[in-house]
Amino acid sequence: MRQAGRYMEEYQAIRKKHDILSICNNPEIAAEVTLQPIRRLKVDAAIIFADILLLPQAMGIHLEFSQGEGPQIHNPIRRASDVEALRPAHSPEDLSFVLKALQIVRGELDDSIALIGFAGGPFTVASYMIEGGHSKNYLRTKSMMIQEPALWHTLMQKLTTATVSYLQNQIRSGAQAVQIFDSWIGCLSPGDYQNFVLPYTRQIIEGLQPQGVPVIHFGTGTSALLELMRSAGSTVVGVDWRIDLDVAWQRLGNDVAIQGNLDPATLF
Repeated sequence: MRQAGRYMEEYQAIRKKHDILSICNNPEIAAEVTLQPIRRLKVDAAIIFADILLLPQAMGIHLEFSQGEGPQIHNPIRRASDVEALRPAHSPEDLSFVLKALQIVRGELDDSIALIGFAGGPFTVASYMIEGGHSKNYLRTKSMMIQEPALWHTLMQKLTTATVSYLQNQIRSGAQAVQIFDSWIGCLSPGDYQNFVLPYTRQIIEGLQPQGVPVIHFGTGTSALLELMRSAGSTVVGVDWRIDLDVAWQRLGNDVAIQGNLDPATLF
């Protein structure tokens, strides 16, 4: 459930002139990149071109996408003063370029094609902010979570409050469904997920319920967490190829949709 089309010649031509952040910051270009796979592939939904780290950037995180290395954060969260320094990101002006891109795309799409918005899940965004980029073991993140729980909860609440506002604004700008990408929660034990992450994911989903749009909750390596993820209250739970669809659905119950299960290796 990611943005399609990054392999396409049309997209590659734009990437030769603009880096990822430049595309995200320009609503017209972001809208064009969003629409490219719709025109070529005739799929039934568009996913807005954005990045999960745009929200922490709006909160004061200094973000750069290095060639071949992915996102790099130059002022990672390491102590209480770093958390205190984070700005609130509550108003539409904080990420107005994403909202404008949504409005452009919704105006271009046929009514039969859905528009999906998204944000990063609180654990995944926090892990990027603490580690300073992608991590294989999340040692700094888990250390804060376990050794400094009060600081962890303060950070998670700040991210949760900002995420609710961000997704509400996306819905007002034309998103007809939203996805919470908590990609890295599979690194947690069920107990740690339940105590340190689930309350905030549930708070985000509850904050979106008045808007009445479907909410997709996505993670990888989450076979041990499915029932807990279900309790967060989303409309759809994403699963990966490590569990069969029928088994996942039996565990989740037939009152929730499931999505995913394709091993990326099959695409090669």
